[in-house]
Amino acid sequence: MPIARRQFLCTSAALALPAAAQPSASGWPKQSIRFVVPFAPGGTSEIVARTVAHELTKQLGQTVFVDNRGGGAGLPAMQEVAKAAPDGHTLILGHVGSLAVNPYIFPNQPYDVNKDFVPVTLLAKVPNLFVIHPDVPAKDFREFVAHVKKNPGRLNYGSAGNASAGHLAMEYLKLVTGMFMTHIPYRGTGPQLTDLLAGRTQASSAGLPAMLPYIKSGKLRAVAVGTPQRLAALPDVPTVAEMGFKDFETSQWYGILAPAGTPADIVRKLQEESLKALKSNAVTERFTADGATGGGGPSSEFAAYIAQQQKIWKEIVRRAGIKAD
Repeated sequence: MPIARRQFLCTSAALALPAAAQPSASGWPKQSIRFVVPFAPGGTSEIVARTVAHELTKQLGQTVFVDNRGGGAGLPAMQEVAKAAPDGHTLILGHVGSLAVNPYIFPNQPYDVNKDFVPVTLLAKVPNLFVIHPDVPAKDFREFVAHVKKNPGRLNYGSAGNASAGHLAMEYLKLVTGMFMTHIPYRGTGPQLTDLLAGRTQASSAGLPAMLPYIKSGKLRAVAVGTPQRLAALPDVPTVAEMGFKDFETSQWYGILAPAGTPADIVRKLQEESLKALKSNAVTERFTADGATGGGGPSSEFAAYIAQQQKIWKEIVRRAGIKAD
């Protein structure tokens, strides 16, 4: 069943309830809003969520608080929110891994991302960086690929966890370049950065916001970006596509989802308020500094984007043989 129709059926079922039995945007929010981030603190997901939540708190007159619930590739957090009351007071940060990849590497996950959630709006697309520890004897992308190929299996790369954006990006890079490195999953970007900075792992891929301070200080070396164009923040770092891998593109993306059955007027109100937040000076300045592109479109647009990404990553998972390590 197409996502848009599933969403229509969910919202229609909610609208069929007696007026007194269902919440509506006219009285929403009645209490603080819990915004679940299915990753440990310290990564790009938290930066995006907290930046937007701060503005929503000011706009809605109720606290929108970020609740980091990392671990299990996001499955426990997603399951918890899927079962939450569909009243607009519990939301979750959706992500390329949890929405477009997990369905294909965790076939028995205890929920259906296309049936048990209502997409609200896309918040941001964030550039993926490929970085190495300075001790790796490679000055640039080509030397890095050559070094890994000469030492297959001897280098380790860390990620924020199975099916995290960094895991997916690096496996995609391994696929197109023919490199072989061992994946070391962590419980969040923060923990994996600790080991990378200490030289216990040698490479990683993560979003620009989490990596940029360490690149600027010389503690990490950026060898490539996954976007189609170079980044203003790192103009000397080439794209993977420039290095001879045509059409290579990978980025992190994040959006808001609510439990299925959340009334359509609450979903619409939340989308409108999110768009307002994304247009605020505080968010636009932060996103510009981080090289992020803001979203804010309607629910149907986000649903269509998720479907498109699922089609793309289903094939990449198959070709790359990505497993739930």
